[in-house]
Amino acid sequence: MQENFFKNKRITVTGGKGFLGSFVCDALKRAGASQISAPSSQDVDLVDSNATEAFLNREKPDLIFHLAARVGGIGANQKNPGKYFYENMQMGMNVFEAARKYGVQKTVFVGTICSYPKFAPIPFKEADLWNGYPEETNAPYGVAKKALMTMASAYKQQYGTTIISLMPVNLYGPRDNFDLESSHVIPAMIRKCIDAVGSGADEVVLWGDGSPTREFLYVEDCVEGLLRAAALYDSPDPVNLGAGFEIKMKDLVELIADLTGFKGKLHWDSSRPNGQPRRMLDTTKAHELFDFKAQTSLKEGLRKTITWYQDNKKAL
Repeated sequence: MQENFFKNKRITVTGGKGFLGSFVCDALKRAGASQISAPSSQDVDLVDSNATEAFLNREKPDLIFHLAARVGGIGANQKNPGKYFYENMQMGMNVFEAARKYGVQKTVFVGTICSYPKFAPIPFKEADLWNGYPEETNAPYGVAKKALMTMASAYKQQYGTTIISLMPVNLYGPRDNFDLESSHVIPAMIRKCIDAVGSGADEVVLWGDGSPTREFLYVEDCVEGLLRAAALYDSPDPVNLGAGFEIKMKDLVELIADLTGFKGKLHWDSSRPNGQPRRMLDTTKAHELFDFKAQTSLKEGLRKTITWYQDNKKAL
């Protein structure tokens, strides 16, 4: 990473009080940023263009990390397709326009691999992004994020505004969302297994049939990728951030059960959706463009996440 790139910079991290954002803020403090603003939705409603412009005009950041998103697992996406499309589009458009208007040096936009076509060849390459429609259960969210990548490219072309788009694979780690109504797969599995151990339950029920594969990136590895890209990358062309492996849901929950000490039955409810059949990213571009490679193994990352949840579940 370029030495001192963040030193003495004024930086805004939208979604900075969330899971990924909190780790980004910690890393920016260590990197010497002079001022970090991390507004919550109570501080500024990014869906409101006037509120967004007023906030960024007041903060006058040199750099923006746009992490704020309306996001959840399969169930949450199925319940809120319109809300997820509208609010993600609106927040992104408002932040990008304000960044253009006030001459922000660079905006780092975190997209999603939900933007990829449902049956994209494995591993997903950035060039395949437009070759089909996303998996149906999260398509509105994925299409909104993909449209914002197009906006980033258009703003670079017309205005010279620098907005880089990064697409992390499924994130996990300490401080994740463990609410079963809206959590993603790893925190949901961890909570179900730990709760079952605590209550003495002999069965854990899981969605789907266990056949889909996913790739997972430990949150602090993702932060390293975001900061490297912020310092070293200027093109609007989207770049994958991943760990370079895939694992079946069946194998993932068996690993989590082993690490949490759950010895009961793992029951798959096949009436529930599987989501996208396979997910694994080609991470060649991230390595070539800004020398990023994930360092944390899945087992090590799961241990850290499980320990954090066990230490904090009462407070949660």
